[in-house]
Amino acid sequence: MVHSAYDSFQLVTHSSTRIDAIESYGSTLLLSCSDGSLRIYAPESSASDVHRSPPSPSSEFQSETLTLELKKEGYILERTINGFSKKPMLAMEVLKSRELLLSLSESIAFHRLPNFETLAVITKAKGANAYSWDEKRGFLCFARQKRVCIFRHDGGRGFVEVKEFGVPDTVKSMSWSGENICLGIRREYVILNSTNGALSEVFPSGRIAPPMVVSLPYGELLLGKDNIGVFVDQNGKLLQEGRICWSEAPTTIIVEKPYVIGLLPRRVEIRSLRDPYPLIQTVVLSNVRRLLQSTHVIVVALENSVYGLFPVPLGAQIVQLTASGNFEEALSLCKLLSPEDSSHRSAKEQSIHIRYAHYLFENGSYEEAMEHFLASQVEITYVLSLYPSIILPKSSAIPEPEKYVDISGDAPDLSRGSSDMSDDFETSPPLHALDSDSADLESKKMSHNTVMALIKFLQKKRHNIVEKAAAEGTEEAVSDAVGHNFVSYGSTRSKKMSKGRASTPISSVSRDIAAILDTALLQALLLTGQPSAALELLKGLNYCDEKICEEFLLEKNQFVCLLELYKCNGMHREALELLHKLVEDSTSNNPPAELIQKFKPEMIINYLKPLCGTDPMLVLEFSMLVLESCPTQTIELFLYGNIPADLVNSYLKQHAPGLQTTYLELMLAMNEHSISGNLQNEMVQIYLSEVLDWYADLNSQQNWDEKTYSPTRKKLLSALESISGYNPEVLLKRLPPDALYEERAILLGKMNQHELALSIYVHKLNVPELAMSYCDRVYESGLHQPSPKSYGNIYLTLLQIYLNPRKTTRNFEKRITNLTSKRNSGISKVGPGSFKTKGRLSKKIAEIEGAEETRISPSGTDSGKSDGDTDDVFEEGASTIMLDEVHDLLGRRWDRINGAHALRLLPRETKLKNLLPFLAPLLRRSSEAYRNFSVIKSLRESENLQVKDELYSHRKNVVKITGDSMCSLCNKKIGTSVFAVYPNGRTIVHFVCFKDSQNMKAVAKGSPFRKR
Repeated sequence: MVHSAYDSFQLVTHSSTRIDAIESYGSTLLLSCSDGSLRIYAPESSASDVHRSPPSPSSEFQSETLTLELKKEGYILERTINGFSKKPMLAMEVLKSRELLLSLSESIAFHRLPNFETLAVITKAKGANAYSWDEKRGFLCFARQKRVCIFRHDGGRGFVEVKEFGVPDTVKSMSWSGENICLGIRREYVILNSTNGALSEVFPSGRIAPPMVVSLPYGELLLGKDNIGVFVDQNGKLLQEGRICWSEAPTTIIVEKPYVIGLLPRRVEIRSLRDPYPLIQTVVLSNVRRLLQSTHVIVVALENSVYGLFPVPLGAQIVQLTASGNFEEALSLCKLLSPEDSSHRSAKEQSIHIRYAHYLFENGSYEEAMEHFLASQVEITYVLSLYPSIILPKSSAIPEPEKYVDISGDAPDLSRGSSDMSDDFETSPPLHALDSDSADLESKKMSHNTVMALIKFLQKKRHNIVEKAAAEGTEEAVSDAVGHNFVSYGSTRSKKMSKGRASTPISSVSRDIAAILDTALLQALLLTGQPSAALELLKGLNYCDEKICEEFLLEKNQFVCLLELYKCNGMHREALELLHKLVEDSTSNNPPAELIQKFKPEMIINYLKPLCGTDPMLVLEFSMLVLESCPTQTIELFLYGNIPADLVNSYLKQHAPGLQTTYLELMLAMNEHSISGNLQNEMVQIYLSEVLDWYADLNSQQNWDEKTYSPTRKKLLSALESISGYNPEVLLKRLPPDALYEERAILLGKMNQHELALSIYVHKLNVPELAMSYCDRVYESGLHQPSPKSYGNIYLTLLQIYLNPRKTTRNFEKRITNLTSKRNSGISKVGPGSFKTKGRLSKKIAEIEGAEETRISPSGTDSGKSDGDTDDVFEEGASTIMLDEVHDLLGRRWDRINGAHALRLLPRETKLKNLLPFLAPLLRRSSEAYRNFSVIKSLRESENLQVKDELYSHRKNVVKITGDSMCSLCNKKIGTSVFAVYPNGRTIVHFVCFKDSQNMKAVAKGSPFRKR
């Protein structure tokens, strides 16, 4: 026996005749005896009150029986009704809602209560051996041999037959199951449809005991199969709640939550209704004939006596179960306590959960123990006290865990004598008694499974705790923002900021609990080898204690988690210093043994990205450490964070001058417009300074060669050509007069001194290809200019240099000196000037290009020079003319050169066969253009003729104006007024009306308030 659920008490000590059936009605017992009499027994206390009081009306019995339950005291015979039944009574049942007594003997009879007057007898039930009453609908079903009949109470004195069905065999037991009827026949259980009589098999019955059907409170059924009870639903389908295994096959089963009581041949067994349905109590009684379920009392009828099984108060049962270690059963009984005592019930459950958790924890069931700690709603510090190796932050706002004691309560209403609850059970052992000094127990407490159970417990508690802490922080932040809290917390405020939360007072209980939880959870995760989970904890909103966690992470060499701890608390400088050290250790030849992960410089860049907007100076300071090793990523970092390039450049100039050029080069390579003109100019100045130093060294050694290119000089030339933010005049003054001619040419070109630039390419560098490339760049850039200025004359300038090299060389030094000393106010023209027509060839070319010259070639311009100037070009003689370069230029760029002007510049002795590569495509294009324009002209003339023909056809239309012709606008007669006709030829209006309508349309169209 686990505990005493019921107390046995003898109600009727001796009956002169054998008891066949028994029923209770209020506080009275109704005994049907073998002599056919009905004997009514009442409690001794009620009977004595009746004898002492004067006689009462007939309703006195009813009031006594209905207002009272069976009492735990002796019963005496109060009244006997002889001849109540002619044959032995098989069963009796009080129908409380209808104040009737149903008796099954020779047939089924109904008696009115409390005077037991026979109200109705169902003669068709003669010989019936089983019945079932549906209290809700007022339906009665009974079995007679192989027939099942259904009757319905009409609400008065009679019953109406509803259905009658045949069944395969004699019915031994039956019960309503919703609208169906479950029948236990000789060999099996079946479900009978009460509407159409359809039968559906359930499963075979037992071989030893007869079938037995018991209805459960929630509509399910309990079917007996020898000594096993099987649960099924209303349709006969098996349920998964398990099976009840009795010691022997029961003859009667009664369900009184939370127990199920079975009548066995030599005893009464009481079992729990919770799976696995353990045996709770055994009551040994011999010769038991009937088992009756009364209100909260189980009545046991023997042959000549009656016993009552009175339930032990739930509180006392809970004490017994807890003392015996049956915590699950104790918790299930706690749920049955009276709702009025919810606070005591909660305290009781909490205390049981705590004791059960300690029991499970000490026996190695750690996860189950944590589930019960969780259900007890105990503070996390209480549970964490079981883990002394986990270091927790101290808090003055949270009491020490030793102050927690068993909270079972000491209310006087929890005594065993209470009708609802029991005495308090023993106080839980003090917390310090739970800790063991032995090394084995300490090792057990910190085992892997133990800590894993703690992790699950903390994770389940964390959501509500962190949410509450965050809510308090939000409330304080709002209060500070609106000006309701001007108190300076000073040292009471946290010095660091957690991710996603503002600085908050340490004295907050919610935040202190959150700090304890997160600190413990972080340690537990790392102790069980879960660094990834610990990292996820730190990445989210957390309240980990900085100092404790920092020491723990350093001890465990968990540098990634330590970096995240610094980051979430705003300790960015410490994090970056640590990360830089880790990167250096990783890249060293002999990395430390504790460094289990390789750290790369890119990790510093990734860390700095979120800080660009909040602390750009810190970003600049630590980005210098990786600019040289990861230049591209560092520049992308500056661009990502929108850090001003001027600020970066000034910082580099002050702290890392050697990296200034690298930064500017990368910035320029990624986006030319991302750096200002000042930075571009500074980069070019740096290049030029390095090139000048390099030139000075070579020149001092007399090893200078104009065609020698160092890497820096190549960068300088590329920068001079590609960027435009520098000042060419300033740079030009820094160049030596007798060297670096290519740089000088580029700068002169930037100043639009094209003739001087070309002279350098031709006469100083002696590289005609560079001169032609220069002309190509100038020409192509001119094509994209919005102004209609022509850049084709640049080739004529080069042509002049080729035709008169000595003249250009003579004036080169003079013009260079003038430019470096003082910039001319006006920029010299590119074109070679105008020339007079000489020879038939020049005249023919001019006629070919003609007036359409600008359409054919975008490079055609007029020259501004005179014939005298043309003669001066050749004053040095033809012997110095670079004729091969002239022919090459005309042949390769014929489509970009004004042919007429070019021919004027050529000397008379030029042979036409040498000009064939120039003239042939030029004449071919001119002829093709002429043909094309002729075709266009013909097409336009044809289109003009078609329009004229259409105009003549419209003018032939005739409109007849009569005296009845009306204006379509004003609806007045046209008469002799001037009129207008619409293109359709039918709509006629006054001309004045037409003009008015046109004016109105114009006004409406120009109005800004016109509806669209």
